[in-house]
Amino acid sequence: PSALYNGRTPNSVMIGSFFHAAIYQPLYNGLVFFVGAAPWHDVWLAIIALTALVRIVLYPLSKRAIESQKALKQITPEIEEVKKKHKANSPEQAQAVFALYRERGVHPFAGIGLLLLQLPILIGLYWVFAYAGLPEIRAADLYSFIRPPESVNMLFAGLMDMGAAHNIALAILTALTQFAYTRLSMGPPATRDPSPVESTLSGDMAKSFDTQARYVLPAFIGIIAFSLSSAVALYFVASNTLMIAQELAAGRRLKG
Repeated sequence: PSALYNGRTPNSVMIGSFFHAAIYQPLYNGLVFFVGAAPWHDVWLAIIALTALVRIVLYPLSKRAIESQKALKQITPEIEEVKKKHKANSPEQAQAVFALYRERGVHPFAGIGLLLLQLPILIGLYWVFAYAGLPEIRAADLYSFIRPPESVNMLFAGLMDMGAAHNIALAILTALTQFAYTRLSMGPPATRDPSPVESTLSGDMAKSFDTQARYVLPAFIGIIAFSLSSAVALYFVASNTLMIAQELAAGRRLKG
């Protein structure tokens, strides 16, 4: 939206204009199209439809990221053996680990790169639901072939206003679905060897990150969903649910 460019430098405006034209505007037009196509022009149906469409488009990238994670997990025991063998020499340890990656054909950063490619689209999708201004339609942002719907129904099941904030039910669903997705994607918490092992800074950091990703992040996203409109919260729930289905289809299971 043009209001986002206030007070920015020319370079920031250019980047913002590109984001608006290449990502925000296509997604906004998709949302308006689905609102017009949905029975009774229900916004909640349009949100789910647009979220599903984006997830389908991004599925090849997500699938490759999952495959990269699985390949990396399969050689984790070998990586630990290499680290133990070269624990006295960090440069040799790093070289040996990367040599193992090459030998097994594993690309450890492929998943991160693929996720970064998805990030602008996911941010754009969030912005559409957060700043679309529904039930009003911004005609200036519509393509010539997209006709605005005659009406926009903001109510879900006649009870839940998609434009209102502080929806506790959707906030809880957001946190729960985020927790389930994180558990599926990361697997069960690693069990520790009962024998005394020297604590390392990297191990402590890994444990801290694991705890925050599993428990703190879902709660934090649930709080965000509660503070924003129900449309954004529904987007979180729909997106998480579709990612859970994708993880289950890829063979992930809740274990432990």
